[in-house]
Amino acid sequence: MRLSHLFMAFAGMALAPTGAAGPLAYAVCQTGCNTIAVACYAAAGVQFGTVVAAAGAPATVIGCNVALGTCMTACAGTALIAPIP
Repeated sequence: MRLSHLFMAFAGMALAPTGAAGPLAYAVCQTGCNTIAVACYAAAGVQFGTVVAAAGAPATVIGCNVALGTCMTACAGTALIAPIP
């Protein structure tokens, strides 16, 4: 029964309109960026979302924020302007 549900899900995706491919790719890309940012914060010893990016913030956290911004910009520059089949 489980295999039939999986087949139905893939069949549904195959038959779904492809006009949402760009925004979906953008969402997946942003999720990847946020995952990397959380790992970066964890490596710095702080929790993602709890540090204000101010002058007193640790340099590693500022670096994580810059990397996150660069990653998000790359997502917007590629996924949102990519041709949608």
